[in-house]
Amino acid sequence: MAEARRVVIAVFPDVDLLDVTGPAEVFALANRECGRAAYRVELAGREAAGAVTTSAGVRLLTDVAFGEVAFGEVGGSIDTLIVPGAVDIGDSGPVARVDQDVVAWVAAVAPSARRVASVCVGAHVLAAAGLLDGKTATTHWSTAAQLAADHPAVRVDPDPIFVRSGKVWTGAGISACMDLALALVAEDLGEELALAVARQLVVYLKRQGGQSQFSVPLSSPPTTRRDIDELRAYITDHLGDDLSAAALAARMCLSERHFARVFRQETGTTPGTYVEAARVEAARRLLESTDQPLEEVAAGSGLGSVETLHRALRKQIGTTPAAYRRRFRIAG
Repeated sequence: MAEARRVVIAVFPDVDLLDVTGPAEVFALANRECGRAAYRVELAGREAAGAVTTSAGVRLLTDVAFGEVAFGEVGGSIDTLIVPGAVDIGDSGPVARVDQDVVAWVAAVAPSARRVASVCVGAHVLAAAGLLDGKTATTHWSTAAQLAADHPAVRVDPDPIFVRSGKVWTGAGISACMDLALALVAEDLGEELALAVARQLVVYLKRQGGQSQFSVPLSSPPTTRRDIDELRAYITDHLGDDLSAAALAARMCLSERHFARVFRQETGTTPGTYVEAARVEAARRLLESTDQPLEEVAAGSGLGSVETLHRALRKQIGTTPAAYRRRFRIAG
């Protein structure tokens, strides 16, 4: 029987609770689904058997001290090192906390781990440890600008749910820790086992890493006008209809010029740009989850033609439909 993979998760004061417990639950369910101890999860902190208070106020008890892990005194080699995050609230919003003691520990142990993953703003710790230089990485959307400013050698992409760059994985905000952990399980034990775990978690079978942290309706907050919010919902439900500015203005009983001005004021974008983004999102879902011909994907997403599908994907995400499907198609 294969030896259990050792997963070490760093914990420290005010760490986000789900960043720790989400991956741990995924690995525990993977053990149950495969009928053996495929993973052994340990929490590492400043001291062994020390209590750590999380951002939720729930206390966690560590299994091993940072120093014992760094020098290989306890537990053997690390298969997967997971670094969650913590934030402070500044004047302009969340600011990723970077504890230099944790950074030093990660820099010391990461080279000996088979793979390293950060959850949410834990990417800032990996970057401070020099593990993301020259790599593409993601983090929670609210601190992506901070990560890019603090670490110009890192190619920060604030959009994906998770990104893999060699042996280093970075995940987006909070609940995306489940998607990241499921991807790690899929790499180790196969897609079928990972999908069985997802079903046990009652989550979407498995969101692929290329998916956006936000769906188009969530990419901007609710507006000050209910009629605009209702129109956005209408657009999502009627992607194959005539959604030209003229048609939408008529639906709102406004002149086209006044409608365009109000829509941009409320959403920060033009009606045409918003509609195209919603259709591209629908096309991405079809490319990820079906084997439909591109003609059907174009029709089903409201983009109409394969030529328009190609042009829209190239414009918005810099790739072709075929290339996107090869990378992110969920196994049937």
